[in-house]
Amino acid sequence: MGKPFTFKLGAHPINWVGEDVREHGADTTYESILDDISRLGLAGTEMGRKYPQDPEVLKSELASRGLQLVSQWKSVLFSDPSWLEQELAAYRKHVEFLHGMGSTVISTAEVGGSLHFDPRRTPNEKEVLRLDEAGWRSLADGLNAAGAIAREYGMKLTYHHHGGTVVESPEEIDRLMELTDPSLVWLLYDTGHAYYGGSDPLSLLKKHYDRIGYVHLKDVRQEALDEARRDGCDFVTCIRRGVFTVPGDGCLDFGPIIAELQARGYDGWAMLEGEQDPAIHPPYPYAERALSYLRMLAAQS
Repeated sequence: MGKPFTFKLGAHPINWVGEDVREHGADTTYESILDDISRLGLAGTEMGRKYPQDPEVLKSELASRGLQLVSQWKSVLFSDPSWLEQELAAYRKHVEFLHGMGSTVISTAEVGGSLHFDPRRTPNEKEVLRLDEAGWRSLADGLNAAGAIAREYGMKLTYHHHGGTVVESPEEIDRLMELTDPSLVWLLYDTGHAYYGGSDPLSLLKKHYDRIGYVHLKDVRQEALDEARRDGCDFVTCIRRGVFTVPGDGCLDFGPIIAELQARGYDGWAMLEGEQDPAIHPPYPYAERALSYLRMLAAQS
């Protein structure tokens, strides 16, 4: 039997331990996460908050299970020019760490204006502050500069359009792609965040395929999303309410998405993501079912 996918498939530790919702999987050990990913027969993972911070320890733990560190999220605050110098210095350190781990892509997202990630916001605020013209220009300049740093190391800055941030809607994704240099700034295509932000995931994939350097495969529970929207929930509350899940367990049709990736010969990394309470939705069996679903789709494409 041939290889089922044209791309390399891994699993994000967010299936086991929440990043934005800290109580999800709070007692889970990194050893159990890595053991599960290895048992699933997958080859890669992203950095998680439970993983060892010492690069040598992390390398040893990954190598002993035949796993590759694919990427690590990097928040940036490029939309505010006064932060640019310190943000680029921090970005270089992040790139150096990932390069040392053998990674080739950097998951990157602007946090300016976000309720949950922007260090300048206060807890009593309720709305994401969208970018003005100056903010867009500053963000694009910063991303191009960070992308140039990544390219120095033979890596790609992959921009993660993300719920609850200033690059979330189809129009915002389009604008980011228009304003940034295609040789320096790539797209992290995330199916779940695409749908959450108002995009049709397949249309987004087709429109910006030539810019895609990395993929996250995540599903959405429509009923949970509808209820959260009716109640005016913010992004993190949506996670707590179970809006997101693994492919095959929500409302998204991954058949055309996988078929498109296969037909285009996408050979980069794709990361399996669920981002839900592991006490209610056990990560290993959910991942097993999602992988069976994706393999079935790949066989049909």
